[in-house]
Amino acid sequence: MEFVRRFSPLLLLLSLFLVSCGSSSSGEATQCQTYWFEQIGTCLPSSWKLLDAVELAQRGVPEDVIIAFQSDTSVSGQYPTISVTREPLSTVVTPADYSDATIRSVSVLPGYKLIDQKKVTIDGVSLPVHVFFAQPVSGEPQRRFLQVSTVVGQNGYAITALTPLTVSSSLESEILTILGSITFKAPEATTK
Repeated sequence: MEFVRRFSPLLLLLSLFLVSCGSSSSGEATQCQTYWFEQIGTCLPSSWKLLDAVELAQRGVPEDVIIAFQSDTSVSGQYPTISVTREPLSTVVTPADYSDATIRSVSVLPGYKLIDQKKVTIDGVSLPVHVFFAQPVSGEPQRRFLQVSTVVGQNGYAITALTPLTVSSSLESEILTILGSITFKAPEATTK
């Protein structure tokens, strides 16, 4: 599967742009607003921002990352990030089978440890959110990942959150809000 070959370098790059200077602040109650970003929608909390294509290119993020979001609040000097990757599929795969395949592909990463599995529903399909630790970059600290994968048409999508190992319950709630509100169905135009 093409995704397996591309996933490890993607985790490396996400780890590199997660790290930056900053101070942590206390979390606020999760407030989110529904957004549609060309081909994907989500409910984005006010403390998160969209990373545009120019910024992603400057950071060296691979082209299969179609969109990324980053928290404005640092945790231990790192800014939690969520990326969405797209992989063209040559065969028909169900969302559940694709999710299982991505879980198997990350389980071989250095320092991999399964932490939890939660459930979200994406466009009517219940899928696991795979929560795990891994150390994709040798010499860098382990990171915490929350990942959900699905299939839409002839494309596989992996939505991956990257954080430090320890996060507050409010940050995890924000991340699960984003992951749980992902949609690939464009909103209907409103008419007056």
